[in-house]
Amino acid sequence: MKENVLGKIKWDQNGLVPAIVQDVLTKEVLTLAYMNDVSLGKSVESGETWFYSRSRQELWHKGATSGNTQRIVEMKYDCDQDAILVLVSPMGPACHKGNNSCFEESIYRGDDEVSGFDSFMILQKLERIIAERYEKRPDGAYTTYLFEEGVDKILKKVGEESAEVIIAAKNRDKEELKWEVADLFYHTLVLLREQNLPLKEILNVLQKRHQK
Repeated sequence: MKENVLGKIKWDQNGLVPAIVQDVLTKEVLTLAYMNDVSLGKSVESGETWFYSRSRQELWHKGATSGNTQRIVEMKYDCDQDAILVLVSPMGPACHKGNNSCFEESIYRGDDEVSGFDSFMILQKLERIIAERYEKRPDGAYTTYLFEEGVDKILKKVGEESAEVIIAAKNRDKEELKWEVADLFYHTLVLLREQNLPLKEILNVLQKRHQK
């Protein structure tokens, strides 16, 4: 860690700075923690997040016991130099409760329209629900039925939904099209789960293509 970087950061009276941890791919805010100069240095040296616990008054390495580490992609400080943004690729849930993000409870929503960010979160939640269905196989669930029938049935549904998307688009029926695309998204996520291929890997491919 270069000394001039440490010198630019405005530490509080306890020698700490808030660190906002954000998923580099989804842009979801995962958690808010604190760093001191030592944990910041360890984060840079190891390439994984280290923080300082104000309650325990000690350093802690995120994921050291759970395995849910956070690989650092980039770190920035804000224009006032009193906060750090840590862009990470998480290896698992950020929250100790098992949630993807520590910010799960909504206290206010301005309108009924779904933002682009919320839309991706819906895909993430749907992926998690499908994964639960795959593991627990609850009776009566359509997703359980698909997994029990196997990959051929899932592929058939993906094919059928693809054809229905084409028909809706050909008919210039936007109302029908949005429902058919939603069905296609769902069945594609079921297929990805059956193939043990996380959605994030698909998004990584899109991101790499965009960077080119």
